[in-house]
Amino acid sequence: MDIETVSPNFDDIRPLNNDEVKDAIEELATNKDLERAYQYMKSDLTWEQFVAAMRSCKTKEEFKSTLSREAVMIVAKHTTFSLSISGRSRLPEGKPACTFISNHRDIVMDASFLNVMLYDVGYGMTQVAIGDNLLIRPWIKTLVRLNNSFIVKRGVSVRQMLEVSGTLSAYIRHTITDTKESIWIAQREGRAKDSDDRTQGSVLKMLNMSGKKDILSNLMELNIVPVAISYEYDPCDYLKAREFQMRRDNPDYVKSERDDLLSMETGILNNKGRVHFTLGTPINGSLSKLDPQMEKNELFTAIASVIDKEIYKHYRFYPCNYVAYDILTGSKRFSENYGLKDKRHFENYLQGQLDKIVLPNKDEAFLRTKILEMYTNPLKNHLATKE
Repeated sequence: MDIETVSPNFDDIRPLNNDEVKDAIEELATNKDLERAYQYMKSDLTWEQFVAAMRSCKTKEEFKSTLSREAVMIVAKHTTFSLSISGRSRLPEGKPACTFISNHRDIVMDASFLNVMLYDVGYGMTQVAIGDNLLIRPWIKTLVRLNNSFIVKRGVSVRQMLEVSGTLSAYIRHTITDTKESIWIAQREGRAKDSDDRTQGSVLKMLNMSGKKDILSNLMELNIVPVAISYEYDPCDYLKAREFQMRRDNPDYVKSERDDLLSMETGILNNKGRVHFTLGTPINGSLSKLDPQMEKNELFTAIASVIDKEIYKHYRFYPCNYVAYDILTGSKRFSENYGLKDKRHFENYLQGQLDKIVLPNKDEAFLRTKILEMYTNPLKNHLATKE
């Protein structure tokens, strides 16, 4: 759904309005950085044809459902073996606006893939939360706002945090309850680099801030639907492992803009194997069973646990997850879930990723363990839900 205008209170974080689309497209059409980036997309259209197609779009909805969708499908064609979704029958009847909360693997593709699949099953695309630390170039900011993303301000002072969180919370509630558009937000700030996915209480507290009732009622108004994202291969696994060692060796290490750009580029352009999204059960039923008189922090912890268990329950696993678990634990617990060929393939993949890491004091044993943990932790969390 396209909403023509949004309250001016949200001007610095909202997506573009439709009356701003034309100027935004003209800005993108003359941007040399975007033109260079476009060459990597392997599209059938020349840049000139793509610009003409952009200029034919009069609304965000047109832009998203044609050009953006096509771009995502090109990425899927060249970098995935398959892209699939399940759990559609769990979506609430009547297609109300929902808050889709998922684990977070890839900076760009998590929400991009989800939106395309929701659109294809007739639910409609979501507005997407994106951190302002990723809006490294002006054209990136314009493009994501044209694609119906809203901006999450990062790195603000403690004094500003309350105001920033309050505005973000109010915008999300306004989008769900007033403009009736679904949104996607990750369960935590940034990706879980070790794939040990846990919903941050701070995210839930932010969502609650704009409500006028008790915590449970405030969150139930947002129709939260957990989503489990499962990539067979994470193209950024070696970059995440590298970051783990750099943080270990230098506690003051801070990622650069170049690091973020490399992660975005690597995540978009490289092999992901099979990719699956599972829509979980909306959590309102579970929330209604919690005790509203619980101590606040305990209640937020209980709500986070509801979301986490729903995500853990619905992961999809591939031979690499079982191989990684057995290598890491020195066991053969899951040997029936893969063959010798699967094991050899993953071991070769693992070594190939390790070989990409360039560090002056490279600790290959540590890096190897970190990558193995990335493929093992979802399986461990899934098993814990069955105990």
